[in-house]
Amino acid sequence: MKPQLPLNRSEPNFDSVAHLYRWAEYLSLGPLLQHTRVHFLPQLSACRSAFVLGDGDGRFLARLLAQNPSLHALAIDTSATMLELLQKRCAPASSRLRLQQTSALTAAPPDDVDLIVTHFFLDCLTQIEVDELAKRIATQSQPETLWLLSDFQVPPSGAARPLARLYIRALYFAFRLLTGLRVQSLPNPQAALAHAGFKRIAHHEQLFGVIYTELWQRAKTSDNPGAPSSRQLYRR
Repeated sequence: MKPQLPLNRSEPNFDSVAHLYRWAEYLSLGPLLQHTRVHFLPQLSACRSAFVLGDGDGRFLARLLAQNPSLHALAIDTSATMLELLQKRCAPASSRLRLQQTSALTAAPPDDVDLIVTHFFLDCLTQIEVDELAKRIATQSQPETLWLLSDFQVPPSGAARPLARLYIRALYFAFRLLTGLRVQSLPNPQAALAHAGFKRIAHHEQLFGVIYTELWQRAKTSDNPGAPSSRQLYRR
């Protein structure tokens, strides 16, 4: 896979950190981020079409494809190197995987998508971009589509709050130096997803609430917006 699409100059470039990303992650937080990514993996066994945005080197997607032998996935990233690493890691399921080197802000999900995945990705976008992304994907996805989200947050209270603020500030500073990322603060994806018509159905935290993962679901089309979904909802 040799992507030819030129990158927008405003996009950060993660090529330089692609080969180091996994090891830098382990050195800073051990296996916590990967544990967070796969926490709700058992609840995704019924999904058949995934739209995966910014999965990095593909450690989550490889697990998802291995678990779901009938699932097809479209993986989006602006980094050619990240996509090459993802492709190698997902090689056993290559016939069920498509790659696009493009911006998530313009990429379209598959027509039959029933799962969107954004692990530690939305924090690279501004609030306006997250709002627009959620709204656009909602209009391009079917009712009851799941959205799996993982990211960092500053806990609302507790001893971890000041440490979380320092850690997240340091992360943004490092990625600004290494990739040119211009975003400097966390967006509020919960507000964006809720406004786009998704409802949170599961939530899990680690590291005193600094790291979290959530499962959201697009509302079922019915006369009663609050009607329960026909898909099994999981809560943890």
